[in-house]
Amino acid sequence: MRHKYETILYWSEEDSAFIAEIPELPGCMAHGASQEEALANVNEAMLLWIDTATEFGDPIPEPNGRRLMYA
Repeated sequence: MRHKYETILYWSEEDSAFIAEIPELPGCMAHGASQEEALANVNEAMLLWIDTATEFGDPIPEPNGRRLMYA
């Protein structure tokens, strides 16, 4: 199953790592030494997030797609 959630990727000076977040899944984030590692880790975190929500009967948000606006 392939999920299509928006993922935000950025460099954190504080953590000295790339951070990847999935805003539609509260608290779903991961880090890595490279962009690729952070994205792989957040994909694993997303699957665990969805598995846990399913196990506890919590709702799983539908992917909204791109929603960031730039000025």
